[in-house]
Amino acid sequence: MSQPEPTASPARGIDPRSPRFGAGITAVLLLVDLFLSLVGATVAAAVLLLVIALLFAWGAFAGVQRHPYGALYRALIRPRLAPPAELEDPAPPTFAQGVGLLVTGVGLLLFVLGVPLALPIAAALAFVAAFLNSVFGYCLGCQLYLLLVRARVIRRRATA
Repeated sequence: MSQPEPTASPARGIDPRSPRFGAGITAVLLLVDLFLSLVGATVAAAVLLLVIALLFAWGAFAGVQRHPYGALYRALIRPRLAPPAELEDPAPPTFAQGVGLLVTGVGLLLFVLGVPLALPIAAALAFVAAFLNSVFGYCLGCQLYLLLVRARVIRRRATA
């Protein structure tokens, strides 16, 4: 029995499992960051949150198709799986990367300005979002994107 063909061409969509894979890695890193900040290793926690924020920036500005986690997924995981039933528009996950950048960036900025609790709070908020995406497939940033499109605050990006 053959697998169903994706409903969009690869140039216009992404495998929906790829952002979930990346969210799983991000969730683990954020959990480590939260632990470091809570045990007093604030310098290490700040550096790790900066790395996570830079990864969010990569996804937000270059797009999720060019994110390192996406490349890792395509090289190591995707060849071992059946084709996805359908492909996903990359705009909502790319927007979600921007939301992650905003949350972690504000946390880092407030931490540098002398608000010590900003670091674990930002890590915890970002962790919740990454966890929901990786475990349940519920992307808070994607939902925010769709809400803003429906409210006509932003325009839906045309897919390549």
